[in-house]
Amino acid sequence: MVRGVRLGVDVGSVRVGVAASDPDGVLASPIAVLQRDAKRGTDLGELARIATERGAVEIVVGLPRSLSGGEGPAAKIAREYASSLARRVAPVSVRLVDERLSTVEATRGLRQAGVRARAGRKVVDAAAAAVILQHALDAEREAAP
Repeated sequence: MVRGVRLGVDVGSVRVGVAASDPDGVLASPIAVLQRDAKRGTDLGELARIATERGAVEIVVGLPRSLSGGEGPAAKIAREYASSLARRVAPVSVRLVDERLSTVEATRGLRQAGVRARAGRKVVDAAAAAVILQHALDAEREAAP
């Protein structure tokens, strides 16, 4: 595994959750929730700024799939978002990772931590991004020789 900070992104229709790893790629933590701006792309610009500030070596974007593995409209949006982001952050690599049940897992974790549902809505996207990134980091470590 190449050393360096990685970012995780959970793309929603209203908000974009962002998480970052430590430089060793061990632990993912939520860092921001951006307002989605599909018309002007200000969220993409802010995400590119975060990537530059943190010296990101990779960005993983959650790809929403159904439990059967199929892709719907949300997956198309995530693919388009990742493609737009890749153009803005080149040469930093952007890849899609399966995010099935990441929001459910993030919501459950927040509830177990005592975060109330109403307050949790404001942070669940960043928590979901952390879940997506943590799964990607764990999978990469397990695949390493």
